[in-house]
Amino acid sequence: MGAIVALAALLGTLSYGHCVELTQPGSMVVTPGHSLTISCKVSGYSLTDSSYCTHWIRQPAGKALEWIGRVCGSGSTAYKDSLKNKFTISRDTSSNTMSLQGSSLQTGDTAVYYCARQSQ
Repeated sequence: MGAIVALAALLGTLSYGHCVELTQPGSMVVTPGHSLTISCKVSGYSLTDSSYCTHWIRQPAGKALEWIGRVCGSGSTAYKDSLKNKFTISRDTSSNTMSLQGSSLQTGDTAVYYCARQSQ
């Protein structure tokens, strides 16, 4: 029996003069070798606003934060070189939601996954 990869996502709230919320689901589990998609529902700004980029970051237990990648208001994406073949970031502008899809996940991908906004 293979080990289980547990991926947890948390609610993040950032405030810059008005309420900005990035809402993620609770804990998720995937069998090694499989794929998983985590969503991040954004409110308080638009994913198409060119003033912002929205990032995915992860933190394995007891380790430092690791940047995965980002999507900016223009739609441009960027990824950490070592993770660009494992993760894909997309956005749905009609629901103001961005998603992180991980493929061929392994136990080493077990972490808390965060979405976060950055002003450009």
